[in-house]
Parts: sequence; structure tokens; C-alpha cells
Amino acid sequence: MDTLRLDSFIAIRHHLHQHPEIEGDTVQTSQLVADHLSAYGYKVHRHIGGHGLVAVLRRGTGTKSLGIRADMDALPIHEQNNFAHASKIAGRMHACGHDGHTTILLAAAKQIAQHCDFNGTLNLIFQPAEENLTGAKAMLEAGLFEQFPCDAIYALHNLPGIPVGTAIVQAGTVMASSQRVLCKIIGKGGHGAMPEHTHDPIQALSAFINAIQSIKSRNLNVQEYAVISIGSIHAGATYNVIPNEVELQLSIRTDTQAVLNKINHRMVQIVRGIELSFNVHISLVFDYLVPPVINSSAETLLLEQALADEDSGINVVPQTTTMMASEDFAWMLAQRPGCYFFLGNGEGEPYGCSIHNAHYDFNDQNIVLGAHCWTLLVEKYLN
Repeated sequence: MDTLRLDSFIAIRHHLHQHPEIEGDTVQTSQLVADHLSAYGYKVHRHIGGHGLVAVLRRGTGTKSLGIRADMDALPIHEQNNFAHASKIAGRMHACGHDGHTTILLAAAKQIAQHCDFNGTLNLIFQPAEENLTGAKAMLEAGLFEQFPCDAIYALHNLPGIPVGTAIVQAGTVMASSQRVLCKIIGKGGHGAMPEHTHDPIQALSAFINAIQSIKSRNLNVQEYAVISIGSIHAGATYNVIPNEVELQLSIRTDTQAVLNKINHRMVQIVRGIELSFNVHISLVFDYLVPPVINSSAETLLLEQALADEDSGINVVPQTTTMMASEDFAWMLAQRPGCYFFLGNGEGEPYGCSIHNAHYDFNDQNIVLGAHCWTLLVEKYLN
């Protein structure tokens, strides 16, 4: 990719960063993507599961088909960067690099259309609503793989704190499942000066918080990965009134269904004990959002071989830690074999900041590197 072309794709990425759209409401982003893909010669299919789209390019007589997915949505975060391409929309920013992922796949699409010789069908999938873990499932339910058959499916994500030029590629489980738990503790409120006449849900809440954190340390062995976090608590409205009820939301991440089942079972036991101890009623609603991201062996090996090209500029390394974040690309991998991998975004601010951070930014160096990864994969898989 020459300097002029790279500059044009940097401009696209910066435009997307300045005009972030969240969840499934990626109207302008989807239009921009569709316009570019049509100009590159792809047949573009829009409004799949909302504002999702698929661009198709067929060559030769081959029957193999490959899917590559990029996410398009931003986050409800107020950006605190002051560079020229900072978000122009208050309370919204691309704090996870999906602007970069979209641009990478657009750059790859142009490179592949103009210079790549392959035999088969390429499906480029641009997905909204990854951040709330609903977009992939919506596209699948709209008939994604029925309309656009894929023998294998691939995706990437930038990874802050890792040197640029590093690709982390690993077969097996690479990210965790995600489950939301809605918990309501119903007691009997009353005057703060007369707690003996109440069934205090705040006391029950305190016991619940302490007890569930014992699940990891006392009910799971050290090889069973899990994270239990409380993200939201709502109780009461003033200082001198014991409320009638408390509502809270939890996030549970695990690497296997068996571990999740064990956590859920123990949580129900804990709740029953707290109900008896504090004379309250507790309800639990388990909302399973996504399964773990599990890369298939053959497709992961093929990607590793493709990126091993001596001119790729990519250093392929294995994943050394279990990542407990989640990704709705897992639903696609549950239906088709494939691989989800990571590209180092660099170190130091803003590239090394944690994603979902108001100071984070995608590293434009990865536009070329990421596009080259996809081009090498297409040449390897569809030939």
C-alpha cells in the first residue's frame, strides 16, 4: 500500500473516529462502508440483522468460501483526547478500535479486489452492535450463513500494550463467555432510627457481596477460570430510610460451561441461605449473553501459516494468558470453524491505554498490517 493510498485510509479511519455511532445505530458508518465497497467492485448486501452488511467478491470456479468480519460500533464514552480527529459527538467515542477494524477490512477489500488472485467466494461481513453483544446474533438470525455460506470465518481485534507488528494467534479457547445476572433483594423498609421493625435489604446485600466472592476462592479449583464482578447497585433514596428493596447487576465470565454451571448453582445456594438469615426474598435472573470464543485447530494453523510469510511484517506469537473479556463473534464461531486473533496496538498513550478508556486511540500503523493479514489469508485459503 503506497503512501497516498495509506493516507486515504487514515482519513477514512479518522472520519469514523470523529463520527462514532453506537450499538445497532450504525447508519452513516454502514453507508460509508457500502459506498467504498461498491466502488471496489463488490456486490453489497445491506440491512442484515439491522445495519449489518456483507460484501461479496467471487472469482474463478472454486467452491470454497471465506468470511472475514469487522465490527463497526463505538461506545457511550466521552472522549478526553484533544487530537484533531477526536470525536465530534459528546458522550460517544471509538474507545475500542472498531473504527480501525472497519478501516482495515476496507483497505484489505480494495487490495484484494485490485491485486489478489483467488479461486472461490469472499464474504466481507461488517457487523454493528458488538459492544452490547447483540449484533452477531442478529445477523445470524437474519440468515447470514444461509445467504452467504462460509466454510470458515475469521476476525481480529487490536490489543493495547502489545508491540505493533505482533499477532497473537492461538487455537482453542481465547476469550470467555459472558453472563449477566439481575438480582433483586426484597425486604421490609422503614425508619432508619427503628431498624428492628425492618427486614433490611442492605444488610442482605452486604452478605451477598461477600459470599459470592468466596465462590472463586472456595468452590473452584485453580485451573477453573472465572471472574465475578458487580457493576451496578441501586438502593434507597435518602440517608435515614431503610429501603424496601435493592437491585444489582453482576457480570460472570468463565472459560467453560461446566464452570459457569458450578458458579450459578453455588450462587443459588448462597441466596437461599441469605434469605433465611435476613428474612428477605431474593430473585436471580440469569442472562447468558455469549459463549466462549473457541478457535478451531485447522483454521488457526492455516492463519499462522499465512502470516508466516517472510514479507508480512508480522511476528506471530501464542496467547500466554487467559483473556476473560468476551466477544459476540463467538456466536459465529459456534456455527462455523474459524479463528479470532489479536494485533498489537502499541505501548504508551494513547495506543497502550486500556480499551474502553477515554484516552484510547487505534494505531494507524495497523491499517497496513491488518490489511496485509487479510490479504495473505485470502490468498492462502482460497487457492
